[in-house]
Amino acid sequence: MRDFEVFEAPNFTLQKGSALPVARLAYKALGHLSPGRDNVVVIPSWYSGTHRESELCLVGQGRAIDPDKHFVVLANLMSGGVSSSPSNTEAPFNAARFPRVTLFDNVRLQHMLLTEHLGVDRIKLVAGWSMGGCQAFQWGVQYPDMMEAIAPMCCSARAANYNKVFLLALRRALQLDPVFAEGFYTRPPLAGLKAFAAIYAGWGFSEPFFRTEAYRQFGAATPEEFVINFWEHAFIHSDANDLLTLLRTWDDGDVSDNPTFGGDFVAALKSIKARTVIMPGEHDRYFPPADSEFEASNIPNAICRVIPSIWGHMTVWNPGDKEFIEAGLRMALG
Repeated sequence: MRDFEVFEAPNFTLQKGSALPVARLAYKALGHLSPGRDNVVVIPSWYSGTHRESELCLVGQGRAIDPDKHFVVLANLMSGGVSSSPSNTEAPFNAARFPRVTLFDNVRLQHMLLTEHLGVDRIKLVAGWSMGGCQAFQWGVQYPDMMEAIAPMCCSARAANYNKVFLLALRRALQLDPVFAEGFYTRPPLAGLKAFAAIYAGWGFSEPFFRTEAYRQFGAATPEEFVINFWEHAFIHSDANDLLTLLRTWDDGDVSDNPTFGGDFVAALKSIKARTVIMPGEHDRYFPPADSEFEASNIPNAICRVIPSIWGHMTVWNPGDKEFIEAGLRMALG
């Protein structure tokens, strides 16, 4: 039995052109709507993660986001392998033919789920880590009157140029594997996936993490053993086309990329009305605190709380950082 439900939107047009005959949004709902329908928390998924990891890391009884108090909607990104993705979509939109999907598209589909299917017109909080946090920013700009608060963690409202270099390296790792065959592979491009994992390892954690040999807490005696046991295990079972299409969504991330703001990033940030608690990781290479501080300085009701951790981008997975993150989420919830 699957542990999620699916919302379907027929003839779903996409921001960058093309359309899906049916856009499928896989989601899981926890808890119950309050009589006033004012206890909704939305948690979008992150890169290569699903509703399962979102629930594990951010939800629980007695925690800031508590299904005993909140109606929690865990939404899966398109191209993440559970919602509509290259790996599960029928021809002619399967594999490398899957169209370009943006965060704008994902949030619009989530909005349709909430308003048309779940009967929700007000959100208490949109919270997310990594690409989930990028969607929290997107929610704040795209539907500014719908939510009370957003809590973006280890993310940014626009993919930075340095970040794009990392994303390019990941694309090359997959595309240059001869088995990849321009996206029409008959077996997994395993060499490319292992190279992909090795690149990710150097960015996901931080230099202090490796310098202090913190990888030993994972049972690894060397950095290479850590890459093989932790990072390769995380990615070798992923579909390469799913990973690539979602990389494009990440690369395209920009809350000002729409007709309303026409690329005016500061104006887009200033349009956010929600109470905003931004939590970057102190040593995050993808999304450094400098970017978060700039965003907070331009959002009317925002604060930036830097997570003091050597875990780099991966802070949400560190039990030692849980208390700090929970405090920030409680602040966002008010």
